[in-house]
Amino acid sequence: MAEKITALDLPMVDPLPEATQKYFDLCAEKLGLVPNVLKAYAFDIAKLNAFTAFYNEVMLAESGLSKLEREMIAVVVSSTNHCWYCLVAHGAAVRELSGDPKLGEAMAFNWRAAELSDRHRAMLAFAEKLTETPSKMEEADRARLREAGFSDRDIWDIANVVGFFNMTNRVASATDMQPNDAYHGQFR
Repeated sequence: MAEKITALDLPMVDPLPEATQKYFDLCAEKLGLVPNVLKAYAFDIAKLNAFTAFYNEVMLAESGLSKLEREMIAVVVSSTNHCWYCLVAHGAAVRELSGDPKLGEAMAFNWRAAELSDRHRAMLAFAEKLTETPSKMEEADRARLREAGFSDRDIWDIANVVGFFNMTNRVASATDMQPNDAYHGQFR
């Protein structure tokens, strides 16, 4: 029986285009798996390419935010939205990047319970508010980030990570996207 990735019947393109297959092979080599989110998008290679390009720009491109900070934002947004897929996948990333399994759990369950710097508390409060009540964002929210040491470019990057994960959380929840089994035990 094939692995269930989503509740939708959207099979991957078969065969995958050469560039896509190389990307999947690279994921398998570096991560030990091909993330199910990529497999889910592989029914439409143009959508997969758009998704991966934006993910790579938001999460991996040069930024004043560390990779760990971006993953922490991803988990807090996903926790706020109760997104099963992203909580599991990005919780594993927080555990890996921080070397602290407790931090990954705190981000998923209640980030306020974690031992965090003032910088990270300001960043995550902003991410949570932007997720829950975007129409209530105001200059005071940005000012708190500046006071915590974030530049205006950093604020832009925080907002983009928050926006990206709000979008992906909604797609994952709407389609009942399932996290790869391997994520559950990683970096504990």
